[in-house]
Amino acid sequence: MLTVHEIEIHPDEVDTYHGSFISRNRSQIFFSTHQKQHCIRSWIKENIRKKECKYYVENTAGEFSGKEICMCGYRKASHSEEAVKHEEFLETWDPKRHVSEEPTDAYGDITFTGSGQNVGKFVRVSSDTKPDTLYKLMRDHWGLNVPNLLISVTGGAKNFNMKPRLKNMFRRGLIKVARSTGAWIVTGGSHAGVMKHVGEAVRDYTMSSSSKDGKIVAIGIATWGIVHNRKCLVSSEGKFPAEYTLDEESQGRLSCLDTNHSHFILVDNGTHGKYGVEIALRGKLEKFICEQTLGSTDNGIKIPVVCVVLEGGPGTLDTIYSAMMNGTPCVVMEGSGRVADVIAQVANLPLSEITISHIQKQLKTYFAEDFKTFSDIKILEWTKKIQDIVRMQQLLTVFRLEKEDQNDVDVAIIKALLKASKSLDNQGKENWDHQLKLAVAWNRVDIAKSEIFTDDKQWKSIDLSDVMLAALLGDKPDFVKLFLENGVHLKEFLTEKRLLALYNNLPPTSLFLRRILKKQEEEKLYMKKPGTSSSWSIQLYHVSDVLCDLLGSIIKPLYPRPRDRSTHAVPIPHIRINLGSNDLESFQNSIPMDTKGSIVELLDPTRDLFIWAILENRKEIADIIWQLSQDCIATALAASKILKELAKEEDTDLSEDMGALAEQYEKQAIGVFTECHQRDELRAQKLLTRESGAWGNTTCLHLAVEANNKNFVAQGGVQTLLTQIWWGELAVDTRMWKVLLCMFLFPLIYTGLITFRRDGEIKKRNPQRDIMGSNDSVALSSTEKKMRSRSRGLSEENLKPLTRLSGFYSSPAVIFYWNVLSYFGFLWLFAYVLMMDFQVTPSWKELLLYIWLFTLVCEEIRQFFHDPDGFGFRRKAVIYFSDPWNQFDVVSICIFIAGLACRLTPTAFYEGRIILALDFNIWCLHLMAIFTVNKNLGPKIIIVKRMMKDIFFFLFLLVVWVVAYGVANQAILVHNEERLEWIFRGAVYEPYLTIFGHIPEKIDHKDFDISRCTVAGTDPLKPKCPVLSDNNQPAFPHWVTIIFLCIYLLFANILLLNLLIAMFNYTFQDVQDNTDKIWKFQRYGLIVEYHSQPPFPPPLIIFSHLHLLIERIFCKPKTRKHFKEKLPENEETVLLSWETFMKENYLTDLRNELNQSTDNKIRDTSEKVGMMVDSLERDKERQCGIVEKRLAHLEEQALQSAKALNWIMNALKNKGYGCQDEVPLLSVSNSKSIDTADMNSTEESEDGKPQYHLNARQLIYPASSVKRFPVPDEKVPWEVQFAAYSPTIYNSDSVSRANSENHKESSDVASTENCKNPVGRTGLEGKGKLYWFGPNRALDPIITRWKRSSDDSVSKTGTKKVLEFIAIKCKEYDRWAFPGGVLQVGETLPKRLKQLLNTKLQEEVQSMLGAATKVYEGYVDDPRNTDNAWVETTAINIHFDDTKHSVLEYLNTMCLQDSNTGISVRWQVVDQKIPLYGNHKEILQKVAQIHNAHY
Repeated sequence: MLTVHEIEIHPDEVDTYHGSFISRNRSQIFFSTHQKQHCIRSWIKENIRKKECKYYVENTAGEFSGKEICMCGYRKASHSEEAVKHEEFLETWDPKRHVSEEPTDAYGDITFTGSGQNVGKFVRVSSDTKPDTLYKLMRDHWGLNVPNLLISVTGGAKNFNMKPRLKNMFRRGLIKVARSTGAWIVTGGSHAGVMKHVGEAVRDYTMSSSSKDGKIVAIGIATWGIVHNRKCLVSSEGKFPAEYTLDEESQGRLSCLDTNHSHFILVDNGTHGKYGVEIALRGKLEKFICEQTLGSTDNGIKIPVVCVVLEGGPGTLDTIYSAMMNGTPCVVMEGSGRVADVIAQVANLPLSEITISHIQKQLKTYFAEDFKTFSDIKILEWTKKIQDIVRMQQLLTVFRLEKEDQNDVDVAIIKALLKASKSLDNQGKENWDHQLKLAVAWNRVDIAKSEIFTDDKQWKSIDLSDVMLAALLGDKPDFVKLFLENGVHLKEFLTEKRLLALYNNLPPTSLFLRRILKKQEEEKLYMKKPGTSSSWSIQLYHVSDVLCDLLGSIIKPLYPRPRDRSTHAVPIPHIRINLGSNDLESFQNSIPMDTKGSIVELLDPTRDLFIWAILENRKEIADIIWQLSQDCIATALAASKILKELAKEEDTDLSEDMGALAEQYEKQAIGVFTECHQRDELRAQKLLTRESGAWGNTTCLHLAVEANNKNFVAQGGVQTLLTQIWWGELAVDTRMWKVLLCMFLFPLIYTGLITFRRDGEIKKRNPQRDIMGSNDSVALSSTEKKMRSRSRGLSEENLKPLTRLSGFYSSPAVIFYWNVLSYFGFLWLFAYVLMMDFQVTPSWKELLLYIWLFTLVCEEIRQFFHDPDGFGFRRKAVIYFSDPWNQFDVVSICIFIAGLACRLTPTAFYEGRIILALDFNIWCLHLMAIFTVNKNLGPKIIIVKRMMKDIFFFLFLLVVWVVAYGVANQAILVHNEERLEWIFRGAVYEPYLTIFGHIPEKIDHKDFDISRCTVAGTDPLKPKCPVLSDNNQPAFPHWVTIIFLCIYLLFANILLLNLLIAMFNYTFQDVQDNTDKIWKFQRYGLIVEYHSQPPFPPPLIIFSHLHLLIERIFCKPKTRKHFKEKLPENEETVLLSWETFMKENYLTDLRNELNQSTDNKIRDTSEKVGMMVDSLERDKERQCGIVEKRLAHLEEQALQSAKALNWIMNALKNKGYGCQDEVPLLSVSNSKSIDTADMNSTEESEDGKPQYHLNARQLIYPASSVKRFPVPDEKVPWEVQFAAYSPTIYNSDSVSRANSENHKESSDVASTENCKNPVGRTGLEGKGKLYWFGPNRALDPIITRWKRSSDDSVSKTGTKKVLEFIAIKCKEYDRWAFPGGVLQVGETLPKRLKQLLNTKLQEEVQSMLGAATKVYEGYVDDPRNTDNAWVETTAINIHFDDTKHSVLEYLNTMCLQDSNTGISVRWQVVDQKIPLYGNHKEILQKVAQIHNAHY
């Protein structure tokens, strides 16, 4: 949007480059880059054209005479030979005939000298290029995303100065709105004026941001013929890149491209040196982009556009006027100068005060230097345009520095768009939904809070569902939180279809998507529909399968698999982030529902949405949803597990972020549980062992262990629970010696030596403990009441003897001690047999050993098949073998069986003994697992395990040095050793022993004895002698081997061994610092094992196995779940409510702690200081503005005084008081006189609306290029003198021909002299597009009905009923109207109504007109009106109370189908916010008043 002035440039400044191209050779080009260049090169050659002059006509005017300059502006030498041949034919140069199109020769990438590595795109295009072609170029080949907003910046094309504060606010605000909304910024692209300010704003942002912040899209649309130094851009094969040099010193009156824009479209019309060539194409392109939608092609909101104005001249005013007439909102920056300031000064004035004289005064102030160039007609035109601009307040926003509510330009821009959207057509509904979709698309939650979510609108959950889904897909957590706070209920929102929509929009980089695709490929779950493109659908059972892998085998599937998979394999359409309601509905309808396999009852909206957010790594959204969850501890622990598993996929920054997020959720789980445990230990322990139906019937404790959350398990509350489980019925403070004593002398159990937990509870019982404060918890559940009442009953009697005995021996601690003693017995028996009683024929002791081992094998089998949670064989096997000690047991048993098999074979008797001896070592190592439970030995065992891992890495380095030294040493000392065992001894064994101080004797000559070796290598018991000399002494140079040995010992013995010590020390310190935490975590596994183990130790455990076998065969076995409790529904609800209450307390404490932090205080102080500085700067600007206004007022008063004195002196002289020559001359500015002697203010009606017509004075006559004479408001009445009034005469040829066929009017019927518009001047004479001079009679039928709901009842707004009327929209008009129009001779029904009805219905409607209600009769403010022809209408209301009328049924059918007549038809709700044609809105208001309906 630039000025339209064409400025001729002297041809001496024309670039003389012609026909030579510069090619660059690149040393290395990636294939993908080369392929892209080839693709864009071929596409541009086919679709993009340029313009060249093909007919040389010399310009002989003025300074161009004799310089061989063509009328196109280029030199003769720049023309082709074919163009110069026509020189002898003297013909007027016409650009339409003498300029032709050819394939463009300037396109590719562009870089700027000295501007870093920034690479932009550019293309030279013809001025006749279609906008859809350019849009395709930008989207498909330049790779630009669809913009959520188009910002067209216009203003002064020359350099101008702005106030520093305004300049900074403009730059900051422009970049902020572009970055937050994903907007395209469109400018003129040159390095001057407003375009330079935009470029500098982009530059500042680029320098201060990282690559992750995204790039600002700044598109410069400039004229090719005015670009300085453009020869470097020319190449028929494109430039990749072209290096452009900014040379402002030598540019003359040409312009350089701005170095900070990212894309350039250079518009060519075949001329050189003429500005404004690009304006028409820029306008078409912007209009085309604004017609595109953010959603799908057919539905969704259109891309909004806003015009930002800085400074500017006459062309800028034309741009503003044209933009606002097309419905584009404009933001004018007050203080930037010239046009912007003129509009800003009058924007808040009443229209009656915006007169010609006032505009003159403003032009004198802001166009002081150029005011003399303004003609009378120009001032009239400016006045008319400014009046129309100010009249459209819904499209005009003035940014003022001194206003306290306008601190940011970005807020002003977005508020302007929202204000403009309120006037848009939205089928009679309030445009809240449209505005909200825009706010979501722009990601401006601050605007949504201040402008949309106000008390004027009460939102329902269903109203926010679509934008909620868009906010989730677009990762906009602030909006998600806002929607949840303002009415969105997750149970209503998250249906199965919407959940599928979320999962089927995973980005290609998603780690979870990789997992799910891999699993689908493995299971061949992809289903390709015949006849369609390859597309796949993710279903919930796919998600469940991957979740089972991520969460481990401890949970059951969250979503079941359907029986028929084919019903779920449907194509998924691509869904954009910015979604319209129809897009979402169409997507939801595309997913079929399997009624038999419905999983609606299994959906948990909070859990499901949280899982999606975690899998997508949407941190802030996940945190918001977690705060809404009830089962928050289990949810946090599950998130920790999922994130840790996903972090293992890749070693990237994303993995590190996921690991940090997993730790954060572990901390949150710890915080909530700590809060719970401090309030009520019993309930906190129930939270750990409660079966969570939302998480596959697992528990918080299982999730914490599975996620390796040591910090959570090491908490005091968790350890208290584990300790209670470990001691069973015994008191947790029971001494070990008492337990061991009672194990062998069980009667001591009844003496009181052993204290049971129930005894302790009875003694310490406090009746007041059951009474909980109102602030601590909710009421006790029924189960807790029963337990505590049962405990009261136990206070009346002691435990029974059998109960004491069973409670003692079933305690996991007692079982553990029995098994420890049993295991020591097993090892003692094993060692005794190996060393003292290993006979060919097994003795009874050896047989006892085998029986003992058999019982151990039976116990392992029991553990393998023990499945209290019902996981199934496969998952239970995975769980069993995931334990390293179980793997250890299986290996030791297998080796024992192998040794036993060899021992029973006579030929392998000794080998069997060796195998059993080695197996004994493995059995002994198993003691480490047993003593892990010990608080002192446990951490040490863990240190040993960690050091074992370290030593394997060390051995790799050691082997390298040992082998390197050993092979070299062996090669030097011994010649051709062929015995393998001695090669191994010399190359590996001896170098290894050397590390520990065993130096080989043969390393030098000192102790050599030939009798200790064999010369030929024939003695297998002696090593081969080294290479000998003639005197039988070693011949090798011993100094080489000694130096070699020293180097080897230096690295191996000093460096590597000290490295190993350092590694051990690090491991020791790492474990030692966390020894307590690691031990507490490790003991969980041992407690689980002995909690489910039978009470008898091996070998007596065989009786327990027999009991379990009999019980399984003959009766239903009793399952004993691992620390898991299924609570009744009521009790679980109460427990979860209490957990939620504790979570809120924890979050409140966390927020308070955060607010009190030092960083937060510093940030708050910084914000306050910044606000104070802004306030002081604003006050300073306000004071400066007041002073400037006072000075201007003083100057005006001085001018008026000078005029008065001049008049007084002239009057005195005329009376004879002095000589004419003696009259002093006063300097008085010349003022324009445009009938300003009698300036009548615009008359207004009582309701504040102008009395004169507005549509009839639009500067451009509709559907034509005819321009009206500008008529300001005060010049409309014929009674007001208007000497400068000179309107154009216009009579449409098409209407005149049609009229002549139907009616032959004589010259005396009507004439321009006796037919004058009754309202006043319109700026155009003649008939225009109307049929006759004078009044043109029209009929506007208003067909209405009552709006009805689904139950056929009449809808109401408040206490009034709601009306609907038939509205139509034609292609030539962008507003809805009544189905009426001007009647021609003989017509009784308007043409548009006839197009809607068939012949029979036309007759029926004709008969109804007589009984219809006349609403209005008189003048219509129609855009087609002229000074001599105007429209007068009769508005008649036809109302249908009955829904069964034939006309009504036919019209309902018309509204549902597409019209082939170019007219859109629909039932429109009667509302004051509807944009209607002409004065139809006032007529509609009268209809609503007649029916007492809502308006």
